[in-house]
Amino acid sequence: MTVLPWTEAAALPLLAPLQLLPLGSALLLLLLPPRQQRLSYSLATLLALAELGLASELYRRFDPSGAPFQFAEQWSLFAPISYHAAVDGVALLFILLTVFLGLMAVLYGWVRNFTPPSHFLALLFGCESAVVSQFASLDLLWFLLCSMVQFVLASWMIHRWSSSLDEGMALRRFAQFMGIGVLLLLIALLLLGWNQTDRFAGRGSWHFDWVTLMATPVPITLQPVLFFLLFYGMALRIPLFPLHGWLPLIAEHGTVVPAMVFLLGVKTGIYGLLRFVLPLLPQEAQRWQLFVVVSAVVGVFYAALLALKQHNLRRMMAYAIVSHTGIITIGLFSLQLQSFQGAILLSAHFGLATAGLFFVIGLVNLRTHTVLLDRLGSLFDHLPLLGLAFFVAGLAIVAMPGTPGFNAVHLMLEAAIHRFGALPTIAAALGNVASAACLLWAFQRIFLSPPRITSATSQTITRLHTVEIVFALTLIFVQLIAGFFPEPWLRLVDNSARLLSEYYISY
Repeated sequence: MTVLPWTEAAALPLLAPLQLLPLGSALLLLLLPPRQQRLSYSLATLLALAELGLASELYRRFDPSGAPFQFAEQWSLFAPISYHAAVDGVALLFILLTVFLGLMAVLYGWVRNFTPPSHFLALLFGCESAVVSQFASLDLLWFLLCSMVQFVLASWMIHRWSSSLDEGMALRRFAQFMGIGVLLLLIALLLLGWNQTDRFAGRGSWHFDWVTLMATPVPITLQPVLFFLLFYGMALRIPLFPLHGWLPLIAEHGTVVPAMVFLLGVKTGIYGLLRFVLPLLPQEAQRWQLFVVVSAVVGVFYAALLALKQHNLRRMMAYAIVSHTGIITIGLFSLQLQSFQGAILLSAHFGLATAGLFFVIGLVNLRTHTVLLDRLGSLFDHLPLLGLAFFVAGLAIVAMPGTPGFNAVHLMLEAAIHRFGALPTIAAALGNVASAACLLWAFQRIFLSPPRITSATSQTITRLHTVEIVFALTLIFVQLIAGFFPEPWLRLVDNSARLLSEYYISY
């Protein structure tokens, strides 16, 4: 193994075990008898805790003021595929989020009792391994290959445990959108490889690691094409308005909560913009800045209005997510230190809150057998802890003081005022309020108001079991701790945000 000069290796390799442990867990669980539910979920919980322990050790050993990338691992496989892994503060933050949500997904699966459990858990750990590999990778081709694995596994999970007879149509739309995104990124990779060969007069081999891409100048005529391909390839998976057409369908017809968590809660698309697009093409990011921000502002209000019109709780959540990703995009394309800090933190915290809301919706559906708002109501009398978890996650998305999103949104709005002036910033702030209003309105409809249509199950709702109580309390506790003590996370991402802002310091 070789270590590049801009990285720092650790005496104890941690990134490879972080990626291989979930993969090994998936293979181990497949060997268990399909009917061994308690054994499967007990073993999966222990393995998920072990993965969380590895991620915690990585965080403990990480030096926020050290080298830009740490714990470097590099092995040459066969050209042009190479394994290049290292983490900065941003990657580490998203890895911690992924591993924590993986543990929560295992506990949720235990409650929902997906059968056969070994198959469900194997797909779950496979998705986790693919997502962690994306965050640990410094190679764009490896990032793309792991993305394809993630999409295939998530699609199979949605298909196998779908709650709707129309999941086939939703999956076809999902495959179309994700296939286009993969195709755009693949074309960008081919152009980057061709540019390397052309730059070195045919003597260079194709490499897609971050340092090689940054060291190879891109011709001005090629930059707009590359920005279009890379930006929209990442934007399709975020998803950004108007590229969100797959999400409401998947949320309504094909959803299984853990798959949605790994598709939406971990924000691999946002990470791809931060890691590859904005550092590689700063001039094009500046050129298209206003277009992207205006589109994001329109998307914030458009999706928020659609969310308020929904009667299906899952579709409402889908449009709320589209609206809030517009807020993150405004922060990213303010192209300043504070905006990068805020967008990174908000991406992680918003992913945590989004996953929490999906988990609560899944547990509500388990007891009521409906996600129609007209049939839901007065659930706080039966499920107060779930109501509290939903309320805390909703406040986190609103960015209320004491929640994780407050400091992140404050940093983003401060940068937006400096970059765009008061009017666009006020519009973004109002958009955040509008997009969050649907969540508070949904909380009122689900947990406080009586149902408009009386449901036969409203009188037979069972109380939470022990695992569910631990599950809900953990979600609430983690969000409150992250909200009241934001300094560790800000220190974690500060160095990476500063390095990224240096590409735009003269702008």
